[in-house]
Order: sequence, then C-alpha cells, then structure tokens
Amino acid sequence: MRYSFYLCLAAFIITSSFVVAGTLKGKLTEAASGDPALGVVVMLEGTGFQDISGLDGSFTIRNVKKGTYKLIVRHISYAIVQREFSISEEEVINFEMALEMAEDLKLNEVSVIGTRDGAADQTARSMERNANQVMNIVSGKTIQISPDLTVANVIQRVSGVTLERNSNGDGQYAILRGMDKRYNYTLVNGVKIPSPDNKYRYVPLDIFPSDLLDRLEVYKALTPSMEGDAIGGAVNMVMKDAPDRFTLSANISSGYNELFMQRNFLSYDFKNIQSKSPYEKNGNQYNATAADFSKAAVDYTSKRPMPNLLGSLAIGNRYLNGKLGVLLAGSYQNTYRGSNSLFYDSETVDTLRGETLTKMNERQYSEQQTRYGLHSKIDFRFNDRNKIQFYNAFMNLTNVQVRDVKSTQLTIGGYDPVLGNATLNYSTRSRLTRQQIFNSTLQGRHQLTERFGLQWSAVYSKATNEVPDNVTVPLIGIRKNFIDTKTTVGDASRRWEHNSDRDISAYLNFTYLQPVGTMQFEYMAGGLFRDKSRTNFYNNYQLRPSNPFAQFGTDFTTYSQIQWTIQNPRGAVATALNYNATEQIKAGYFQLKAESEKLEVLGGVRIEATDQGYSMLFPIGEDRPVGSQVYTDFLPSLHFKYKTKENVNLRASYFRSVNRPGFFEIVPYRIVQEEYQERGNADLKRAVADNIDLRYEIFPNSSDQFMAGLFYKHIKDPIEYTLQRDAVRGQDIFYAPGNFGNANNYGIEVDYIRYFKMFGVKANYTYTHSQITTPKSKRIRNESGDLETINVDQSRPLYGQSAHVANLSLLYKNAKRGIDAQLAAGYTGDRINTVSQFLDNDLWQKGFVQMDASIEKTFSNGLGIFAKANNLLNTPMEVYMKNVSAANHNVAEQSSLKRTLIRRDYYQRSYLLGVRYKF
Repeated sequence: MRYSFYLCLAAFIITSSFVVAGTLKGKLTEAASGDPALGVVVMLEGTGFQDISGLDGSFTIRNVKKGTYKLIVRHISYAIVQREFSISEEEVINFEMALEMAEDLKLNEVSVIGTRDGAADQTARSMERNANQVMNIVSGKTIQISPDLTVANVIQRVSGVTLERNSNGDGQYAILRGMDKRYNYTLVNGVKIPSPDNKYRYVPLDIFPSDLLDRLEVYKALTPSMEGDAIGGAVNMVMKDAPDRFTLSANISSGYNELFMQRNFLSYDFKNIQSKSPYEKNGNQYNATAADFSKAAVDYTSKRPMPNLLGSLAIGNRYLNGKLGVLLAGSYQNTYRGSNSLFYDSETVDTLRGETLTKMNERQYSEQQTRYGLHSKIDFRFNDRNKIQFYNAFMNLTNVQVRDVKSTQLTIGGYDPVLGNATLNYSTRSRLTRQQIFNSTLQGRHQLTERFGLQWSAVYSKATNEVPDNVTVPLIGIRKNFIDTKTTVGDASRRWEHNSDRDISAYLNFTYLQPVGTMQFEYMAGGLFRDKSRTNFYNNYQLRPSNPFAQFGTDFTTYSQIQWTIQNPRGAVATALNYNATEQIKAGYFQLKAESEKLEVLGGVRIEATDQGYSMLFPIGEDRPVGSQVYTDFLPSLHFKYKTKENVNLRASYFRSVNRPGFFEIVPYRIVQEEYQERGNADLKRAVADNIDLRYEIFPNSSDQFMAGLFYKHIKDPIEYTLQRDAVRGQDIFYAPGNFGNANNYGIEVDYIRYFKMFGVKANYTYTHSQITTPKSKRIRNESGDLETINVDQSRPLYGQSAHVANLSLLYKNAKRGIDAQLAAGYTGDRINTVSQFLDNDLWQKGFVQMDASIEKTFSNGLGIFAKANNLLNTPMEVYMKNVSAANHNVAEQSSLKRTLIRRDYYQRSYLLGVRYKF
C-alpha cells in the first residue's frame, strides 16, 4: 500500500513539472522568396532558452514557465526581429515570421544575387526548377557531407544512374537510364573533355576527386546548344569558383580498409620500373636481352599497408574592387584497396546441358591508388557587360595493382575434391596504370547591346594513359592430399602501353533577346569546331625460363631469382594496337526560346558533321589498314515547360542524339586476350536515338522537391559487344562490337526530398525496361546424335541495364550542435555483365544493396571533424549464369545453387576519420 502511494506521488510530481510549462513553436521564412530560413538563432532574452531553425525553418522551445518574455531572432543575413509575448501554463504559442534581408546586404543586393552560393542545396533546387531541360543536380554541400570521395561514387545517388565498378569495388563509369557508359559524355564547366582510355571515348569518373566540385549536374535531355552525342545523358562537373571574400578551406583525413585487417597487401617497387620498353629506348633494330628488364617489377613484398591519407586545400579571393577573382584548389588521395575474388572459366559443350566449368580461380587484388587534382580559375569583370575567365585543371590517377591468382583445373589433371587432388596454376601480375587529364579553357561573355550577347570558348585538352612494364609470371603447381605445392615456371610476358588524346576546340554562341507583347523571345545560334588526334602504342615481350625444370623452393624462392630467355627480342609491335586516329567535328545550331509567365518553349536543330579515321602503324595483312567514316547528322529537339503554379512544372521534351563508335572500335584489329579473342569492326555504324521525356515537378520550398517522370528511347543501330562466331573458321569465337537492328528503352523516375526540422529524407527510384534482339547460337543433338549448331534470335535487355534502381538517404542536421549525419543505401537490380554467343548463356550481375554512412561535427571557430564509412554490408559483386549443369555438382560453391556462379568479389568495409577547417 505504501509503495503504491509513493509511486502515485512521484507520478503526480513528474506530471506537474510538465503541465506548468508552456511551449513556443514557429516557422521562419525569407520574406523575399517565402523559402525556409535555415540556421537562424531563436532565443528568449535573459534566459537559457533557445533553438536554431531546422531544415524546414521550424523551431521549438519547450518548458517555458509562465511569464512575459522577449523573443529575439538573429542571423547575419537577416534583420534582427524582437517580439514581446506572454505565456501561461500549458499554453502553446505559434509564431510565423518572414525575415527581411539585413540592411547592409540590401545595399549590395545586386552583388548578393550575382554571387549566390553555387554549392548550396537551395541553389541546386533552384537550378533544377528553372532549367531549360530535364536534369538533376547534386550540390557541393551534399557532396561534402556524403560518404563519397570521387565523382563516380557521388553520381550513383542520382535517380536513374548506376555504376560500373573497377576491380577494387570503386565506382568508375556511370550508366544513365540503363544506357551503357558509351552512350554518355562528360563535361568540365560545360566543356567536353577527352578520355585517357586506350580504345573508347568514355571518361573514367573515378579520376576526379569530389571535393573540387561546386556541384554535379546530370543532363537527361539535350538542347540544340549542347553537343549531340549523348543518348543516355551528359555529366557536367562544375568546379569551385572564386568567392566574394577571402576564403580558405582545408581538410585532412586518414582511414583503413578492413580487407587488410584480415590479410597482407602485396606490392612491388613500382617507382623503379622501366617507363620505356627496350624497343622505345634503343630503336626497332635492337635485340633485347634479359638484362634489359628490371627485377623491380617482380620483387614482391607482403605486409600490412600504411593507413590511407587524403587531403584538400582551396584558397580564393576577389581583388581590384571585386573585378578580379582568383581560386586555387587541390586534392590528394592515397588509398589502399583490394578484393578477394572467386572466378570460374567455362566452356559450352552442349547448350541442353548448360555450361561446364573448367577452372576455378582464387584471385587476390592489392591496389594502391594515388589520386590528385589541381584546379585554378581566374575571372575578370571589365564591367557589368563584359567578363572573361581562364580555367585550368590537371587530374591524375595512378593505380598500382598486384593480382595474385591460384587456379584449380576442374576437368583435367585428376581433379578429385574428395581426396584433395588437382592440377594447379599460379599467376602473379604487377601493373602500373597512370591516367591524366589536362584541360585549359579561356572563355568570354559579352553583352554587346541590351539585346545582343556573345559567348566564346577556346579549349585545349589532353588525356594520357600509361601502362609501363606490365608483368605476368605463371607457375605450375599440384595439390595432393589437400596440400598445395608450387613446382615449375611457365612462360611470362612483359608489355608496355601508352596512348594520348589531344583535343583542340572552339565554341561560339550568339544570343538575341526580343520581347513580343507579354512573351520574351531568346534567339541563339552558334557553332563548334573540334580537332582530335589520338595515338596508341603497344609492345609485348614473351619470356621463357632459361631452366624450364627449375623447381620452386629448391632452385628459386622468389620471382626475382628466375632466369629468362627472350623469345621475341625486338618485341611484338606489329599489332593493331599501334595506331593513330583522328576526328574532326563541325557543328552549328539554331535555338529559339519563347517564355511567358507560365509557359516556356525551347526548340531548334543542331547539325553535326563528323570525319573520323584511323591509320594502323604496322599492318599485317588487314584488308583496310587505313579507313574513315564521314557523315552528317540533323538533330532536332523541342522542350516544353508549363508552370501550373510558381513552384510546379510540367515538362515535355523530345530530342534526337547519336553515339559514335569508339576510336579503336573501327580499327580491324585482332587481339588474343586472357579469356577470348577480341576484334574490331570497320563497318560499325553510329547509333541514332529519338528520346522523349515527360516530368512533373513540385518544389514546396527551396530545399524540398518531388519529381516524377517518364522516358522513352528508340535506338537505331545500337552498338553492343557480343561473343560471335567467325564466318569462315566456325570454331573461332571472338568478342566484337556490332549493330543490332533497333532497340527500345523506357522507364519511370521518381525523386523525393523532404526535410523535417532536423531530419531529412532523400529517395529516388527508377524502373527501366529495354529490349534488343540479337542472334544466338544453340547447340543441339540432331537425329543422328551428333552435335549441331543452329542460330536463333533472342530478345534481352541492353548490356548494363538494371530494371530496378533505388536510393534512400536518411539525413540528420542539428545546426545548434553543428552536426550533419547521413545514412545512404542504394539498390541496383540484376543486369547483364557479358553477352554470350550462346542462347540463355548471358552472364548476369546479381542485384545488390550497398550502404554507406557519414557524420560531421562543426565547431563555431570553423573547425570540424568528420567520419565516413563505406560498404557497411560488405556487399559482394556476383556474376552468374541462369542455368546449371550436372557436370558442376562436384565443384565448390556450385552444388547447392540453382544457377551457375561465375564470379564473386568481396571488397570489405573502409573507414575514414578527418578534420576540416574553413576560414
């Protein structure tokens, strides 16, 4: 009884302490725009009660005792607001206040508008709302607090975008709306840049550090003023700009990959390898000897790597009364990554019985990536009508990779998993890849009269790729009673590759404004000239052990002790990989934009003339050692935007675009790769697509949005890589590009961003359906019981296209405590990884979920600390085939599966902890 009395008394006291207090709630907006006012201090004078307006402009102050108070609202950008009020017990008072701009900012209103924060979320939403075409934008602030370190990983958060990843799990290429990386192009500050790839046009996005960006723009529809060779879309990296006042920002961080808490990192002395082959150093008549090859490339060390190190620095200011703006920025990232991979070789004996696995490869990748970027921007404003700017950027990505492989023969050599017997092969490859992109752009904007304007750009760009002294050393081994032993040495190879892509371009655009009644007309016309020159070098040496019977553990214990004989002392330079390529693009366009209070119509036509050619430097009997393709494309487009309300858009777009063959794809080459032969196609045609977009957009305020859209693409002569059969030598299978009739690609996209005081949700979902029909081979048993191959047509999705793609980010922002946190998850559905020549034998990448997280704490003195974690679920990359074979039931990892596993890569989690400072 006494216990119940005390319990009731305590409950009464606790309840009484709440009911005697009132609550103050409210929402702050900007008087000029009606948008939420974020990060504004709301306090009660003479008390410790205060709050900071959240992401939606709301604030709450609880437990205010009965009395009269003075409410003060204060922020550097707004005029101070003071209000007296009285509050009683249990009363809830709501304040809705529109804040006026501070007086000192009103005096410079034009300057404030002209120099808005290009990295802010509000700027990104405003640009999406006012854009001429369908697009998505990721702001610099979002990039800063995200878990992503490169542009490739940032872009995966955009609706309709998936990534093709490299061997260590990092994003590398963007796939837009299910269209392979070949169907997109990349811009820096609105200017197209060349690719360091030795064969293709597409640019690896992992070469760009994300902390150099003001924002990332993804164009999903093209206007006539944009280059027309993007069917999926275009990616524009807008780099940091000169600030209004002196600004210094820097960060440094370190971390580790969990993979190397479990195993060692394999490396070699890459700084002392030979950058040039004996052929390049001594001429084409020189006969190389074993002494010409450095042992540094095969002198391996195995140990735990150093922690990752990352940092960036940006400094900028305006001088000469604001006329001259200067920004210098740099970023450095040195990271250790890798993967543990299981990979199966296979062959098709009879398609009725599925694929037979022939070899199981256990691969360990160890990769040191050194990524740095330098970026400078200088602009000079002569007056309100004339401005020039000079932009320079240099990006470098050096990847030092060691791949260590143990292969188990599954069909020969007495494979017996029960007794533990098998024939083994070992292989270690050391490879250094250095990719660089340099861009220098001089641009001018001139308003010659009130209605007539001129814009021009002069651009020089160069992309290079170097792979010096790429070494592969194989060993033979045996497994007996579950004990693995290395025995003798096989034939090794060492090769040198390098290529460059030089690009000189000029852009010229004229603009004329003409009001007609209530309509505003903008006429644009202009042109482009681009001259591109590409060179490619390849040289390969074959090495045989001087003593083919030398035993591991007895005659040698390390690769550097092996003695070699050179089989081709002058190297193999007479290959199709030595070529020059050229391309000239001449383009002109006319564009008309008509705008009223509610309706905007933009349309026009672009004409692009292409002259693309190649010249093989060492032809060896090819029918067409020199060739070219010359054609002209007419690319119309039309875009509608109707504003049902000030913050609601209805969009409809149509545009035609093309996709040109890669520079190397039309060279009639033949190369034997590790798993198959690869060939070029001199008759490969460009793909042409008609694209339609419909989208509904609503922007409730400057931070929130909801967008839902439909897209449709009809592609004529799409370019797909498939495994094909030689028309003359039927037993020869090769991998080559080809045009395959017509393809259709359509889908829906939904984007949602919503903030609730300190919490926010960003979500998007894309459904994509594509279909292309290509010929496939089918092996059958005929009436005589013999194997016979017939051809059938099979419909499938486009290469790399996932039907379902989704992203969900949960955000937390506490301005009062200076905390930003994010948990980001992304889902990518099943997609084709490799197209097979055989019916139903395509290789599919399994759908996966990747989860990342980040948190940042900022102090009042400009100092901040942050942490990032990637791949929290340790999601593997898996490739499979949608059939099974009884022949594989005794193979590890296969017996319990309903499909055939071809590959599985684990990358493990990575962690980063850093410090940030901004002055």
